[in-house]
Amino acid sequence: MAKSDHYYALVLAGGRGTRFWPRSRKRSAKQVLSFTGERTLIQQTVDRLAPVVPPERVWIVTNDFLRDTIVRQLPEVPKAQIIAEPAQRNTAPAIGLVARILQQRDPDAVMGVFPADHVIEKPSRYLRLVRPAFEAGRKGQICVLGIQPRWPETGYGYIEFPHGVTSGGAEPLKVQRFTEKPNLETAKEFVAAGTYYWNAGMFFWRAGVFMDELRQHMPATAETLAKLPAFERRTFKKKLGEIFPGCDNVSVDFGIIEKSDRVYGIACDEFGWNDVGSWNAVYELEAKGVHSNVLRSSDALTELTEGCYVDVPGKLVALVGVKDLVVIETNDALLIVDRHRAQNVSDIVKALERSKREELL
Repeated sequence: MAKSDHYYALVLAGGRGTRFWPRSRKRSAKQVLSFTGERTLIQQTVDRLAPVVPPERVWIVTNDFLRDTIVRQLPEVPKAQIIAEPAQRNTAPAIGLVARILQQRDPDAVMGVFPADHVIEKPSRYLRLVRPAFEAGRKGQICVLGIQPRWPETGYGYIEFPHGVTSGGAEPLKVQRFTEKPNLETAKEFVAAGTYYWNAGMFFWRAGVFMDELRQHMPATAETLAKLPAFERRTFKKKLGEIFPGCDNVSVDFGIIEKSDRVYGIACDEFGWNDVGSWNAVYELEAKGVHSNVLRSSDALTELTEGCYVDVPGKLVALVGVKDLVVIETNDALLIVDRHRAQNVSDIVKALERSKREELL
């Protein structure tokens, strides 16, 4: 077998995408929606990985609300490999679950971990960085992809590379440290330093290496997952439902990556990465029309209006004298938000949860 025959992709698809309310709901979350082109975000994720990891070696961890939709959207991925978590326990247990399965099925398995909801506009350039990351994982390293920062972002974690690092080299370098979501002043210092890169949440390792790290740094979760029978056993799903809620609720960044001494990183050059974190990010991705408006509605009129994103199907939308708004309508909700405050849409979801408006979640 070629070494690449042992490459597997784990796509993490359990999030709710609350910043994309009212389009994104529990049963139609961000990752199963289309924002650029006809294919949904999770379909695009599997599509672009196919030259390195074919769909039959893709695994997906999601939730009960989304699993059936993902099965329909990705018929090329084996149905059994689309797993619904019995409870949300963040990324470390989800990755540990699949790492344990893969290690039992293929002792030489090398995993790449990928978010389901990112946009990558230059997939060929991206794959030229993914391949050496898989190779680093095969050699026993934990490898991360660092995105060269384009502005002093406070919403991302940062990876510190050695001095003298240059973007675009495919050689993994020893990571100095990780820093979670800094304040603005610190983020500006990081960008000016030139050695800090955004952590995009893409990781590569041998399944066995990850399980070793899990046993070292999160022993309770490792012991819990060790109780699972083989994936092929009929008792697997029942046992998973019993034990998975007992796993630590910890991200892989905090639980493993920041504690390990095996972490290397590739300082990536530009491949058009966007985590599509808000309606404003969608606006930035779209081609702009007159006065920088993006009008996805079939019937829209604007006067003295600029910088707006409008998606209201089935009716005329008229905007007069406004600037930088997002207007989204579904059959049961209307959202109007300042485009530069689009991150705060998740606060609406929290308010709906407090008032138990389940029909709108």
